[in-house]
Amino acid sequence: MIIDVHTHFMTCECWGNEWSDNWEPIYGFPFPEVTAKKYDAAMKDVDVAIVFGMRATAANVATPNEKIAEFCKETKTKTIGFMALDPNDSDVLEQMQDGIRLGLRGIKLYPVLAHFDPRDTKFESFFREAQKNELVLLWHVGATPSPPGDLSISQPLVIDDVARRFPGLTQIMAHLGHPWQRETIAVLRKNRRVFADISGSWARPFDGFHALVRAQEWSVTEKLLFGSDFPLWTPRVAMDGLYAISELRSGTLPYVHKETIDQIINQDSLTMLKLSL
Repeated sequence: MIIDVHTHFMTCECWGNEWSDNWEPIYGFPFPEVTAKKYDAAMKDVDVAIVFGMRATAANVATPNEKIAEFCKETKTKTIGFMALDPNDSDVLEQMQDGIRLGLRGIKLYPVLAHFDPRDTKFESFFREAQKNELVLLWHVGATPSPPGDLSISQPLVIDDVARRFPGLTQIMAHLGHPWQRETIAVLRKNRRVFADISGSWARPFDGFHALVRAQEWSVTEKLLFGSDFPLWTPRVAMDGLYAISELRSGTLPYVHKETIDQIINQDSLTMLKLSL
């Protein structure tokens, strides 16, 4: 079974001017509107997908819980919906309960644009409630093209702080925390309920190559989950890109084993995350 743990439901109405002002100048293409038809066509190579929107109130980006729940019903792909929350919102605990009521099983968090520091103790009740309700946290970790983004609170060691305070909380660090993959690997190694998805690793092959070799050397490949980052890439593009990395060689230097890519793509992510359809 192939499970894509990192896919986006994106509509212009939920993003304000964030894409056109800050992302399009870097990525070079207009807003990638997602419809159920486009999503199903892209997901034909996977068995299950986790889908979510984004919420960063400071950036005027907000995907309501209802939008994700409706999209999960509309798509033909087997999906597990995550809510997108911003802990800075005064009603965030009510939003969390609303998402649970709608059947959403996890939370996408985007501190780099939401400008909340996960280490701040004022968010303790948020994490406590998420752990109590057995929700999976999927963090955007690492870079952003957006100039207002705060990179100091988007680094892997921030997640280590949360994991030490809430060791029972299941967490995923997106994108292997690029460009701080070394730190991500250190966090994975010591925290039993922290995982990472590898979405985007193929887009910068040199960077992805080094990250995956390090993951092998530190014996954390069993904690790496497959994710495409759709609509930026499809699962097929992601899989082909990962296998291309496994073909890179430089003399007698270590390389990414094909078996490592097989393991990531076929990882039993649902069992690892304690999720079910």
